[in-house]
Amino acid sequence: MRVIRTVAALRDALGELRGRGERVGLVPTMGALHGGHVALFQAARDAADVVVASLFVNPAQFDAADDLARYPRDEAADARVAEPAGVDVLFTPSAVELYPDEFETWVEPGSLATILEGTVRPGHFRGVATVCTKLFSIVQPSVAFFGQKDAQQVAVIRRIVADLNLPVEIVAVPTVRDPDGLAISSRNVFLSPTERASALALPRALAAGRAADRGGSDPVAAARAVLDAEGGLTVDYVAVADFDGPTLAAAVRVGATRLIDNARLAR
Repeated sequence: MRVIRTVAALRDALGELRGRGERVGLVPTMGALHGGHVALFQAARDAADVVVASLFVNPAQFDAADDLARYPRDEAADARVAEPAGVDVLFTPSAVELYPDEFETWVEPGSLATILEGTVRPGHFRGVATVCTKLFSIVQPSVAFFGQKDAQQVAVIRRIVADLNLPVEIVAVPTVRDPDGLAISSRNVFLSPTERASALALPRALAAGRAADRGGSDPVAAARAVLDAEGGLTVDYVAVADFDGPTLAAAVRVGATRLIDNARLAR
């Protein structure tokens, strides 16, 4: 696995590979790699000749300085996860490499970015949209892989790709969960045992919402009832939105940790 830190070096390396007709797959990440990322890498490995993973904690998508500072970073540990999972190139740019001092161009996503996460985290999707568009331009992948756990993000990125006629296929990989049902997230490491027990109300709530929907009842009310019964968390939102299909999405805060999850509804 090659570790590349500059845009120029990455373009040179990938230009050589494309010259041989090789298909490039991209997995954008912010590091703190886990089983969910491994699933993305494996999906990319199956679909592409060359797998590029970006490792970049994007400051533009954080709405709080303390959240950015708290985000886990361990490049050596991430490399130990990425290489055996099939990553060929690990792109690890600095913030100044992607956002130089004179940087002033941003990608403003549309209405999909104004609800739910977009309401709770103003500017978040502008940061996501900009960095992903830059990565698509730099890497020029045939296909890029994202986790379905971030269903709204996937929908926003697909809209950008369609609107800007970007020549990349977007693939959403199913959410990977721990045996207890909690969606794997880089933020799970911040949960104490007691907080993790409270966080398990989130997948239970989504399951209750899906069951209610199948039975013709209100999925939001069913999910909210489960969350409201758990005293160890605070609900940011529970809602149904069209994220490439009707999706029950929820976000909760457990102590100082914020978690999101979703479930596709069969309508």
